[in-house]
Amino acid sequence: MPTFIMLTRLNPDAVRSPKGLEQLERDAMKRVREQCPEVEWLSSYAVLGPCDYLDVFKANDIETAARVSTLLRTFGHAQTEIWTATEWDRFKEIVRTLPGPV
Repeated sequence: MPTFIMLTRLNPDAVRSPKGLEQLERDAMKRVREQCPEVEWLSSYAVLGPCDYLDVFKANDIETAARVSTLLRTFGHAQTEIWTATEWDRFKEIVRTLPGPV
C-alpha cells in the first residue's frame, strides 16, 4: 500500500479554543474512518512552519488519498497538500536498477 504525507493548515476560524482542536481532530478522524476504512493512519505531528500538521498514512491508491484530503478540507476548514512517499530502503532498491551514465 502506498504511503502518503499530508500537510494541513487550519483556517484561523476553524476552532475558537485550544480544546476545540481536540474535538475537531476526533470528529475529522471519525469521518475519515467511516468514509475510508481501508486507510491505515501511521502518525501525526504538530509542526511549526507554514503548516500546522503533518500526517503519514497508507492508502490503496491516490484516489483514496484524495478522498482523505478532501474530507479534511471540507470538514476541518483546512488547506491540505498530499505527497506520495517512498521508504528509503525501497528507494535505494529502485535506484540500483537504473542504468549508469551513457
